[in-house]
Amino acid sequence: MSLRVAMLSVHTCPLAALGGKETGGMNVYVRELARELSRMGAAVDVFTRSQNPAIPRVVRLAERARVIHLPAGPQAPMARERVHAHLDEFVDGVEAWRLTDGVEYDLVHGNYWLSGVVGLALRARWGVPLVQMFHTLAALKNGAGVAAEREPALRLVEERRIVAAADRLVAANAIERNGLVTACGADSARVAVIPCGVDTDLFTTGDPAAARAALGLDPGPLLLYVGRIAPIKGLETLLDAVGCLRSAGTPARLAVIGGETDEPTDGHEADVRRRAAGLGLGDAVTFVGAQPQERLRDWYVASDVTVLPSYYESFGMVALEAMACGSPVVASRVGGLQSTVRDGATGLLVPEGDPCALAETITRVLGDGALRWRLGREGQRWAAQHRWPCVAEAICREYASLAEGAADLAMGRCV
Repeated sequence: MSLRVAMLSVHTCPLAALGGKETGGMNVYVRELARELSRMGAAVDVFTRSQNPAIPRVVRLAERARVIHLPAGPQAPMARERVHAHLDEFVDGVEAWRLTDGVEYDLVHGNYWLSGVVGLALRARWGVPLVQMFHTLAALKNGAGVAAEREPALRLVEERRIVAAADRLVAANAIERNGLVTACGADSARVAVIPCGVDTDLFTTGDPAAARAALGLDPGPLLLYVGRIAPIKGLETLLDAVGCLRSAGTPARLAVIGGETDEPTDGHEADVRRRAAGLGLGDAVTFVGAQPQERLRDWYVASDVTVLPSYYESFGMVALEAMACGSPVVASRVGGLQSTVRDGATGLLVPEGDPCALAETITRVLGDGALRWRLGREGQRWAAQHRWPCVAEAICREYASLAEGAADLAMGRCV
């Protein structure tokens, strides 16, 4: 009998378009891990909160993997802290689904703190192990000093409660593991370090000229930003750096992938757009909006540099995608980026919040073709070590130590 996993992604659906306020690397992680576990023979049900009653209740991800949308509060987008008040309803919905479908789950895999709260309740009801990955930690995020994104005390308390009770914690790197131990009181023996992955069949190198032609881009230095438009992502620092480049005579252009396609009337994205206009960058910065993964690959290939100016990243999957496509990476020396980007080898790291240092480093990469080639080559080699089959098999080895029926999936098939 195959292993059956209840995977939780409460606040965001793995099928949602990337780049919005509530979507990013975690969505990719849940989707790709579920698909790969299915290929390995596991049955995976991903439970997520319904945000639109018109969406089908069940959507198949792979032969043995499906996404199940459950109502919990209004079926509409909702701030994360408000979702917490509806988690009991979500737990009851998962249990009702299990009874109706006539299935038994061997373990629960929670993603993010809201899912961890649900995971603890299901663990108590079902008597099965809980594997938990937080993706970001409130204590570390608050430590980045971005007031607009300070996490509430509720999250801090709940994360410590989950850390104390979960059977296994998954950290994307040693930095996150240390954060779990020092900030949340985790037992390091129960923390498995398993990096996030990248689809190296989708994200591959290519001809930059052909990619630019496909995207309708003009010649000239092209910088790329991919991700949510949120204060903690540091896009303002990058805009200031582009301003420095233009003032110094470097005609660099910046493409911003993520956020809303139409200009919003309020919120942080509107602030960012106003900042770009105030810096006189109207002709230098293009807000492209969210892009499908297949199209995103063309942007990576077309770019001269992919920039991650974040104040905090638990891992930095964008960096890995860029590396897989051969795009040189310049990133902040923060959080998991310090592990994902090997400074001087697969990319270059700079102090966060320092537009001058960022501009200087970008200028160095743009002006040195040999450096761009070397960073691109080494980045591609590094990304090849983070394929999703490797991630799934490492996860399965943790499953095997906790649940019966998982051992046959954890035989190390990744080569």
